Amino acid sequence: MNKKIIIVLLALVAAIVAIFGAIAIYYKVQIANAPTMQELAEAYPWKVPDDWFQTDTITLKGRIEGYDAEKFGFTSMRCSFNDVFESDRSTVLVLNIAEDGTFCKKFLASYPMQQVFYTTDSKVSFHRIPFFARPGETIDVTVRKGSFGQYECVYNNGSSKDVERWLRNWDELASSFSPLWHFEGTFEEANEVADMTWKMVMLKLQKLIRSEHYTPMEVQLALADAQARFGEDYLGCIVKQADALVNREKCDSLGRAEILDSTEWKKYCDAETYAPLRRIDFDNPLLFASYHFYLLQNRIEFARPLATSSIVLSFESYSKHLTDYLAALQGLMGDDHDNLMAQLCAYKDFAFLFDNFREDGAAYQYVLNNTQLTEEQKQRNIEGWPTLAKMMPLYLDAFKHPYFRQKAEQFRDRKLSQKDLVTQLPYTPAAEMIRTLADKYSGKFLFIDFWGMSCGPCRAAIQQSKELRAEIAKRDDVKLIFIAGENTPDGSDAYKKYVAEWLAGEEAVCVTNADFSRLQEMFEFNGIPHYETITPDGYRVSEDYRLRGYENFVEQFEKLKEKLLHN
Repeated sequence: MNKKIIIVLLALVAAIVAIFGAIAIYYKVQIANAPTMQELAEAYPWKVPDDWFQTDTITLKGRIEGYDAEKFGFTSMRCSFNDVFESDRSTVLVLNIAEDGTFCKKFLASYPMQQVFYTTDSKVSFHRIPFFARPGETIDVTVRKGSFGQYECVYNNGSSKDVERWLRNWDELASSFSPLWHFEGTFEEANEVADMTWKMVMLKLQKLIRSEHYTPMEVQLALADAQARFGEDYLGCIVKQADALVNREKCDSLGRAEILDSTEWKKYCDAETYAPLRRIDFDNPLLFASYHFYLLQNRIEFARPLATSSIVLSFESYSKHLTDYLAALQGLMGDDHDNLMAQLCAYKDFAFLFDNFREDGAAYQYVLNNTQLTEEQKQRNIEGWPTLAKMMPLYLDAFKHPYFRQKAEQFRDRKLSQKDLVTQLPYTPAAEMIRTLADKYSGKFLFIDFWGMSCGPCRAAIQQSKELRAEIAKRDDVKLIFIAGENTPDGSDAYKKYVAEWLAGEEAVCVTNADFSRLQEMFEFNGIPHYETITPDGYRVSEDYRLRGYENFVEQFEKLKEKLLHN
């Protein structure tokens, strides 16, 4: 090669290296000078209203200008709705679009929240309606083309109008969290990446606040949203690194998977490892408003340092569990008191264990009739029973916030008032799908498995239960139904191939994604797999009694039939 060309190429490489070096130095300086969360919060003070937590209906209504169903490609939008107080799972809301483009949706909420109705079927450059509302509000939105031909949401009133700049830019920070999504390495290195990511987020948020002229309310909501998103992605990163430490194909005699690096695994189980969580103000009520709060709460609730051993059925054991659980939450989040997140996790724990606390007459009777126990032992067992009357005060004492106590009492009253084992299906198109199946298999219970091709746990459950299902199929009192959502009711080639291999000869029903969303809304679920039980006369078995999978199916099914027989 010509010597002059080589010199030019070397000079070019040197220039490129110098440019990238200069860029790296620039970003290091920028990150080093990034504002702290406290500095941003203090620069834009805003007081959270005293009635921030309340339960009421939110109404979203409006119109899409120039709407044409065939041109737009959709007649409904969906929202993955999560109210942490009202359900142990997320659900789906469906927003139906009328022929003239108008829409209206009402739903109950326990606190202000930012949500999004969206569609994946749009043929135009319009896919979502983000909004922010407080319980009791009606938000009016007009969707129309802007000056550059793109669709935009115009908020005509309420809290959405108050924070329209934030709603317009609420996902602008998403890419700043990407280092956590793609990271692979040790927990110590993950924490270093988390610290860098946090500073980048604060730096970008500061620029966004200035360029978009955020109001103090918008700044505080944006800060809370950034914290929720950071916590969600950080914990997701930690879980991913922990999964890489486990060889699930190799297990010991007890079925425990092999841990590839015990030193790193101990860090995963140690609350001190989670130092980046200290950046989050878990006592901030604005966290609840974040779109990402539900997943943050879920990941905190199931964080490895909070894992407990099985609980002995006694008042003493459950009391110790609650004390230890709250202490572990404080350690994980770096607080010296039970902050709002800790109280919420305790509330979820209470809801999960509630059925164990019910005063069970049958259990008392079993103890009294046990001839192997002395009268003294019987009395001691009964006195040590973890009844609701004993456990409820302990949990109420843990709920320092009056709204949390109120929600716990409402949950208790609602559960105790539920006497019906079954409920009637509504008269909706989604319910008609189920009634049609019930008519097809007259005289049989329907056990419905809601699943999807993109759901790994769904396919695993189907594949692992093949032999069990073969035995269930021999029964004349129950029919297994598999319902999945696809882009078209015919299903993709991948769906057809999977059904032919794993569900051959079984009742596999394919519906459009829009119809699947309507079924999710009716049965109040979002995550899959999800299971429902329908009686031979077309009633839905209530949540407390429905079957939840294929494991111990026959035993649970017989118990259900026995309960229904004597109800």
